[in-house]
Amino acid sequence: MSTGPDLRRSAPAARRNQGSILEVLRPILPSSGLVLEVASGTGEHIVHFARQLPSLEWQPSDPSSTARASVSAWIAAEGLTNILPPLDIDVTRRDWETGGASAILCINMLHISPWEATIGLLRGSANALPNAGSLYLYGPFRRQDRPLEPSNQAFYDELRSRDPSWGLRDLEDVVQLAVDFGFALDKVVEMPANNLSVIFRRT
Repeated sequence: MSTGPDLRRSAPAARRNQGSILEVLRPILPSSGLVLEVASGTGEHIVHFARQLPSLEWQPSDPSSTARASVSAWIAAEGLTNILPPLDIDVTRRDWETGGASAILCINMLHISPWEATIGLLRGSANALPNAGSLYLYGPFRRQDRPLEPSNQAFYDELRSRDPSWGLRDLEDVVQLAVDFGFALDKVVEMPANNLSVIFRRT
């Protein structure tokens, strides 16, 4: 008997980087509470994190209905009970319904969205997080004190050809924007494939 199509989507990059991201997240996330993931994409990241950190409750979200269907399919396939149904959160809107998050994650969104999405992410995270709450960003960035790596330069050029509003963000601009919204930079961690983990604390 057919059970319908498998709506799970898969991203090779998510499979490659989920382990290294988890190692950075372990010491910065609370021992309990709700973790909101903004722009969950396929859902593979949050399923992996929820399996490895079962004491936390996980809230996926994505503005794409196709992505939310994939997240729901991954949750069902893995049988995890500490992941809530995905929310429709568009960071450019101000009406986030987060359910009281203790930490927020956003992986590989900033460079495939306009700058207004970064502004919305930081504004919404500032409104949603309590004092000392963590905001974790992951992805490729440009940095003013060093030339862009050749692979990231090629990636930047490709993104700009697809959409002129996309592109690798300057880390210093993101940090300053976060400070303006009431965050303090906690640390920047070098990651594989010329990516960065950028961790902020709500002040």
